[in-house]
Amino acid sequence: MKTLTKKQQASPRLDGKGRRRWTKDDSELTLLAIPTFVWYVLFCYLPMFGIVLAFKNYKIVDATKSFFYNLMHSEWVGLKNFRYFLNLRDFPRILRNTLLYNIVFIVLDIVLPVGAAIMIGNIYSRRKSKTYQTLMFMPHFMSWVVVSYFVYAFLVADKGLLNSVIRAFGGKNINWYFEPKYWPFILTFMHIWKVLGYSMVVYLASITGIDSTLYEAAVLDGASKAQQARYITLPSLRPIIIMMFIMSVGRIFSSDFGLFYQVTRGAGQPLTPMVATFDVKIFQMVTTSVKLGQNAAASMFQAIIGCVTILAANAIVRRVDKSSALI
Repeated sequence: MKTLTKKQQASPRLDGKGRRRWTKDDSELTLLAIPTFVWYVLFCYLPMFGIVLAFKNYKIVDATKSFFYNLMHSEWVGLKNFRYFLNLRDFPRILRNTLLYNIVFIVLDIVLPVGAAIMIGNIYSRRKSKTYQTLMFMPHFMSWVVVSYFVYAFLVADKGLLNSVIRAFGGKNINWYFEPKYWPFILTFMHIWKVLGYSMVVYLASITGIDSTLYEAAVLDGASKAQQARYITLPSLRPIIIMMFIMSVGRIFSSDFGLFYQVTRGAGQPLTPMVATFDVKIFQMVTTSVKLGQNAAASMFQAIIGCVTILAANAIVRRVDKSSALI
């Protein structure tokens, strides 16, 4: 017969056999979790049934029947839909653009927000600090559709604000929407403008949680602001920086559809070579005569490669610093 320890016998959560009792707290937490569970089942897991589309040549077998009936009775084609997407003539360009843009974005999304958070964290005036935070955070709430009109007002060839400035200095108009060479810089600037405030607030929240006595001791030792940032702030931000890095790497094969499609006013020629990314291409496939199964295969490929990437990044981080890994 198993003998219970004194600690087990004294625990109110254990019964006489050492098994955990179901308590009132467990019931309350379960009730709180039920809505979240239902939400995930309805909106995350049930739609995953659509994965079957990636392996089917979907056709309307019987117009009087439901979508699911036609799906289940469509021809199974295996990996044929995936081969169609991978064999696209512009697939190498799409892959290159998506990776290069995201690599630049990942680096800038860490360096600039961390720097901005450190600088704002050193502002003594609380009113000025809150004002700067608000002004930098506002673009995060703006839709890319609205932003695209602001960009158009700046870049339109004849009456655009930017061309007006160029003409004022004796230059000639630039037809921005027909000059692909400028758009990597325009898109990078617009991305930073949109996300800088949000990322900065995340890092700033972590900075406010750092023990102030560390900075007081550093001041007594004669440390400058730069030294405080290097030896106190940055090491303290390391876990959140690693977490944000892993999450960004997980989206390295995705792109901001609003940025690459709305801001460029449809990502059409002649800007296509510079703005063609996975999300834009999949949208263009959906809106053309491409088969539904091929669209599903393209989306599934993007999701799988993103999942593999985030797991690989997490594994690398775990090898370097196990405590900083997500899982």
